[in-house]
Amino acid sequence: MTLLRKHDSLPGEHSTDHRQETAQRLLDSSARLSYNPELEIDWDAPLVDGKYGMTPEWCSLYGTDLWERMSEDQRITLTEHEAASIAGTGIWFEMILMQMLVRDLYRHDPATPYVQFGLTEIADECRHSIMFARSAQRYGIPSYRPKRWIRETGRLFKAVARGALAYGGTLFAEEILDMMQRDFMRDERVQPITRTVSHVHVVEESRHIRYAREETRRRSARLGRLERAWIRIHLGVSAYFVVTSLVNDQVYAAAGLDVAEAKKAARENRHYHDKLRQGTRRTVEFLDEVGLIGGPSTLLLRRAHVL
Repeated sequence: MTLLRKHDSLPGEHSTDHRQETAQRLLDSSARLSYNPELEIDWDAPLVDGKYGMTPEWCSLYGTDLWERMSEDQRITLTEHEAASIAGTGIWFEMILMQMLVRDLYRHDPATPYVQFGLTEIADECRHSIMFARSAQRYGIPSYRPKRWIRETGRLFKAVARGALAYGGTLFAEEILDMMQRDFMRDERVQPITRTVSHVHVVEESRHIRYAREETRRRSARLGRLERAWIRIHLGVSAYFVVTSLVNDQVYAAAGLDVAEAKKAARENRHYHDKLRQGTRRTVEFLDEVGLIGGPSTLLLRRAHVL
């Protein structure tokens, strides 16, 4: 585990500590390179015939016998709906993140770069949520959201999550989306609107990931044994809900598939499980390094195909 250096101050103690220096660099980066999706994405551009909604290798059925039996139109439709479902899960968690950030920043001096970058991130996340919603609308797809009981459970998480739990949980959602979208934005088989949305999110989210990683490292450095165990369990639960909510069951019906058959194929799809592990690998390695992976939570992480 990487421990806090002796000359590093505790969270919020001085405006000149390492936290403030990092936040200032992130603020400078935001000033140089940020986007307004309302203005910089051509929302009226026609969709291109024969293009996928996202990189097909990230589809939950790719590599299965069912995928091989599907028509190309069904494959395209499924990737469009899965992209919209992933965006819906992203909106859900970004709303949770924004509330956790506001609660955390409320305790700190707004004159500091730390708070000002936090507010900048909240503004970014607001734009991202609108951007994700509009991208689904552009495909003519209704909003997909996690199951209601999961959304209600999210209320509890955002009410109690703080410190290493809040920022560590954020990483699971941010980094898997980042890994997916880096593929989406480079893939010429994918619709231009998905590629552009992915590019905007990847550029701005890289700053958010840096912010969350540094806060997770800083706040986990002095955790006691019991608090660390508590955070590990709740991180495992939050990661499980995020990863298993990426694909709404109804995307299969939209592609004309038998939902029960498609769900079974996805559950048994080793290719998709490998992609999930690939997408969360950096997060797992980092959280393990700072001591937030271990104990009973590993069972949930394995069930989510994160480990």
